[in-house]
Amino acid sequence: MNKILKAKIMEAFSSVLPITMIVLIVSVILVPMPAGTILMFLVGASLLIIGMGFFTLGADMAMMPMGEGIGIQLTRTSSLFFVLFVSFLMGLIITIAEPDLQVLSLQVPSIPRLALILTVGVGVGVFLAIAILRTFFKIRLSVLLIVFYLIVFGLAFFTPNNFIPVAFDSGGVTTGPITVPFILAMGVGVAFVRSDKDSQNDSFGLVALCSIGPILSVLLLGIFYKPSGADIESHAVPLIETSQDVVKMFAVEFPHYLMDVFYALVALVVFFVVFQFISRRFKKHQLARIAVGFFYTLIGLVVFLTGVNVGFIPVGQLLGSELAASPLKWILVPLSMVIGYFIVAAEPAVHVLTKQVEEISSGSISAKSMNRGLSIGMAAALAITMIRILMGISIMWILIPGYAFALVLTFFVPRIFTGIAFDSGGVCSGPMTSTFLLPLAMGTCEGSGGDLMTDAFGIVAMVAMTPLIVIQFMGLMYGRKMKASAQQTEQALGTISTENAGEIIEFEEEGGTRS
Repeated sequence: MNKILKAKIMEAFSSVLPITMIVLIVSVILVPMPAGTILMFLVGASLLIIGMGFFTLGADMAMMPMGEGIGIQLTRTSSLFFVLFVSFLMGLIITIAEPDLQVLSLQVPSIPRLALILTVGVGVGVFLAIAILRTFFKIRLSVLLIVFYLIVFGLAFFTPNNFIPVAFDSGGVTTGPITVPFILAMGVGVAFVRSDKDSQNDSFGLVALCSIGPILSVLLLGIFYKPSGADIESHAVPLIETSQDVVKMFAVEFPHYLMDVFYALVALVVFFVVFQFISRRFKKHQLARIAVGFFYTLIGLVVFLTGVNVGFIPVGQLLGSELAASPLKWILVPLSMVIGYFIVAAEPAVHVLTKQVEEISSGSISAKSMNRGLSIGMAAALAITMIRILMGISIMWILIPGYAFALVLTFFVPRIFTGIAFDSGGVCSGPMTSTFLLPLAMGTCEGSGGDLMTDAFGIVAMVAMTPLIVIQFMGLMYGRKMKASAQQTEQALGTISTENAGEIIEFEEEGGTRS
């Protein structure tokens, strides 16, 4: 186990190192920072690496087996109502447990925090039930995506403009480090029992549908409440004079994140205990492994969230505000592209998705190619976001054509890539987006004199949209490659058949001569 944990931490180190180096280089060349702030950032990066190592190991041991087991068990239940109820309840529980949603709810004071959290949770629960039904009845994912996104953009015209970015961001923050491993594994479990030719294609897409639910529900909430605004909390850079101050900053925040993650996971554990009591699915040794996995998940998430929230948020906002207020503000576009390309590898849920894609596709879609595609998508998202903030462009001018193009592509790519692409959108918009990229966007808004309510919000939505297009382009290339390979194989077989036929004819002629 120690060797596996060490390997996970080294993998996290290689993922976090590039973004750490980029920030350090920028702090030396473009935005000089106090030594205390840099030290706080480095401590945060170290905690991020350790936390990600523990979390990915915990997800492998607990979240994935539990989700897959529940998915398999649901398919063996004859009562459709029971299946839908359990799916809805699971969606509600894991959403309330999602740390990113807690961050978003604190930044929207115009709506009561509990009301927003429950609204988002209900949205995920309803659409998780719809996603399970889709797998049962073999409904094509692209059809559902088109129908629901038409409803989404239709509702957006009746929602206050300054609340639309909040609604679209809610679809991204709900699919984070707790939600993604469970939902992905649940989809694989449901599809595994089917065992037909399309089951592999339908194993993905649950995260995609669960990302739509919060958007719809929050748009409806915005229409009902008619909020006057969506203020964003500003994160000032704390005054750090000594290394002791750095330790105090992290020590003060650690218990808060410990309690948040503990209460979040308790709800999930209670549900699992009830499920195990009823189904008796897991054996004693499996339960012991899952229990250890939950412990690793707890430790990993607490350390990770403490590191990124304390060490990354102030640095991200300082970078954005200083550069946007300087004559070099347009350098934010290429800089954000570089940051986006490397920061996606630091998202915990991305590792879960790429590994599962590689396993389901038997290696034909490698984790390396997936990571490259997601990195390109993230780079494009941040470039577009920075241009939008600096020029004051409405987010709807980007989201509507972007989603329209992504939905059109679903009819031309292999079906498995549709599910992977739309799942990837939710996976990329995790804790790193809300704790580093959102403050970067907030700082850019402040420095350039933009509107925080309409410009800073929306970065999560952009991050969730661009992978839909990039991964489907990968699917187009993959489909052409497979088609060309099949044609070459057919030609080779045809040549072999012709040669064999010639040999038989020649042999018969020789035999006839001899006779």
